[in-house]
Order: sequence, then C-alpha cells, then structure tokens
Amino acid sequence: MSDARIAKLQGRRVWDSRGRPTVEVEVHLADGAIGRAIAPAGASTGQGEALDLRDGGSRFGGLDVQGAVGSVNDEIAPALTGHDAVDQETVDRLLVDLDGTSDRSRLGGNAIVATSMAVLHAAAASAGVPLWRHLAGDRPVRIPLPEIQIFGGGAHADRRVDVQDFMVMCPAAGSFSDALDWTAEIYRAAGSLMRAAGKAQGVADEGGFWPAFDSNEEALETLTRAIETAGFTPSTEVGISLDVAASQFGSGGRYTLALDDRTLDTEALIDMLGDWIEQYPILSVEDPVGEDDHDGMLEFTRRHGRRCQVIGDDYLVTNAKRVEAAACNGSVNAVLVKPNQAGTITEAFEALRAGKEAGFGTIVSARSGETEDITIAHLSVGWDAGQLKVGSFTRSERMAKWNEVLRIEESLGASAEFSGWSSFTFAGSDALTAEP
Repeated sequence: MSDARIAKLQGRRVWDSRGRPTVEVEVHLADGAIGRAIAPAGASTGQGEALDLRDGGSRFGGLDVQGAVGSVNDEIAPALTGHDAVDQETVDRLLVDLDGTSDRSRLGGNAIVATSMAVLHAAAASAGVPLWRHLAGDRPVRIPLPEIQIFGGGAHADRRVDVQDFMVMCPAAGSFSDALDWTAEIYRAAGSLMRAAGKAQGVADEGGFWPAFDSNEEALETLTRAIETAGFTPSTEVGISLDVAASQFGSGGRYTLALDDRTLDTEALIDMLGDWIEQYPILSVEDPVGEDDHDGMLEFTRRHGRRCQVIGDDYLVTNAKRVEAAACNGSVNAVLVKPNQAGTITEAFEALRAGKEAGFGTIVSARSGETEDITIAHLSVGWDAGQLKVGSFTRSERMAKWNEVLRIEESLGASAEFSGWSSFTFAGSDALTAEP
C-alpha cells in the first residue's frame, strides 16, 4: 500500500502569462509520488477574495512574491510534513488555521492555493490515477462545455471596450473536440472581419482580440457575424457569453461606459443588457451589475434569468455561504468557481457543491494571469462542473487547459459524454435545444 504522507514541500518563484512573479509549490510524498501546482492571479477581482501576498516596494512594480515563497518554505512545509496527502480536507483546514486570517493575507492566498493544488496532484499520483479520476472516484462525469473568449475588454484590455469578455459557447457540438473545432473557425472569422474593418489592435490578457470598436455593441454585432461567417447558426448551434464585470466600471448603482460616453443607473444598465439579450444570441451573462448592487442582481435575474445563465463571479467570489444565500434569494442562477478566489481546493469544491445543490449552473474558471498549470481542466471534469472558462483559443497558458481536456476526452473513448446543452440549468434552457 502506498505511503501518501508528505515528506517534502518546496515553494519557488515562477512567472505567469503577464510576466509577473507567482508561486509554484512542489510536494513529495513518502512513496515517491510528486505533485506540482502554480497559483494564478486575477486582474478583475472581487471583494472577499483570498488575497495574494506581494512584496511591495519597487521590485517588479511591487508584485514580487518572495514573501509568499517564504511562507511555503518556512511555515507551511514544516506544518504539513507527515500529513496524509489523500486527506485533502484536513490539509486545507491546516492551511487555513495556520494562516489565521479571513482573507489568507498573512501567508498569502497565492502560497496557500498553490500548496492545496500541489497536494491534490501528489495524492492522485500516489494513487496512480489521473487527477480527474482521483476527484470523481466511481461517479460519472461529463466533459465540460468550453466558454472561450474571442474579444477581450475591460481590465483584460486596458478598457478598450467596457465589457470584459465577449465569448462563444458551442452547446450543439457533438463533443469537446468538435466545440474547439467550431471555435477555431469562429476565431478565424472574427479576425478576418476585424482586419477587413481595420479594427484589430493585437491581443488582450487572455489571448482574445484587442479590438478598436466604436461601441460596446459593435463587438456583439461583429461576433454574431463571425459565428455566421464561420457557417454556424447563432443561438441554436453557437451562443455568446458575456462577462460584463460591471464592478470594473461602476459602483453604488452608477455605471460609466467610457466607450459609449454615457453613465447609466442600475435600471438603465439592466435595460441595455436586456436589449442585447433580445437582439443577439446571448446564452450567458456574468456579473451584469456591480458586486455591491444586490438589488440590481435580483432584478436582472428576475427579468432575464429564464432566458440566459446569470453568473455570479465578483458577486459570489467562490464562497459557499454566498452561493447558499443566492440560492435562497434568487439573485443568480449560476456560479463561477475559481480555486484561488476561495483559497483552497476544499473551499472551491464547497462552493461548487452548494451551486449544484441549488440547481445552479457551475463553471470552473481560470484567471487572467495564468500559467501552464492544468489543474482546473481536471477539476472541471472530476467535479462534473459542466462548463469550463479558460480565456481565449490562443496563447499557450490557455491552450494547455483546452488540450488537457482533449486528452481526457480521448482517454474516455466511447464513454465520453459531452455536457453541451445539459450544462445549462436556467429555466428556459430546454427551449433552446431544438435541432438546428
């Protein structure tokens, strides 16, 4: 029988996709198994997230992580040595207790989440099974529906457009592989349309096109045209997903759309988004109003939650108690799950489980500052999340995740089940599944 006790734990500084320092943790078990994971970092962050520990000062703009690496090597390593890596809940509870703060700010959320994920990888390696299977056990799983950025805006593209992400989802595809094929054609079509119109300006943080649109709505018009140009039918085959990230351009019920040169109150913003839902093939809307605008979330979901998925990200910050509260009041119908937002794997799973118990859609998500780490690809399958949001269809830190899910789907062979339309749980989703 394998000895899965933690024998050695080491932190080191590595680099993320934005050229910023981050924390990698490597765990060695007594039986020789090794697990390794890297902490991502967000640009659009919500209040209540686990906080990264950064060094401050002038070095790398204050973003160095020598202190967080020190947390791993000086405090976390001796505290976890000898503990059973298979007992993830106990390991994560020890990490939380060792930190002693509500926001993980003493040791650093980056140090803690990298450790939590590395222990998970080591436990799977000790068992000799893929990480997704280690998580799922004997339970059935589905291959997730990908949510893939085509245009980047907001905090991901220096506010070139106000809405943060314009994405596509391909629920009518027959497999994950097909969904990526469709997305590749749409991405190519979008690029051609933008170049022809003189609108292409490079790529955003997550690899989507960095556009020079004259209005936020022009991005929706162009994306819908790209879907059609690629040969697909909007709504019945391919839909649009928006991450509005409204907290990035408003608070207190006032929202300033810089590109459109206007300021809206909550009611007007909800009306504008409602008009978009009427005109364009929008299947999903994330953070349609600010995280402090609880009444606005309630109203948006009341008015539009039967027609599209309404996701809480900044609003819920991968917090199980917040998800449970949202289930009671009906403020959203889906939850985004980011392990580094919660702080540990256990806490992230608790938020996802609370979402499933509420009948919400559940989406495992990457961050804008990413790496080659592929943990979330396995979480999305092993937890049967149904959906996976990674960013664009370009840049290796994104493709590492998409390619890993391809490998998982291939390994399952004929038994692989693609979630497709079944990943949506909002009230009106059944009406959208008619054959094209």
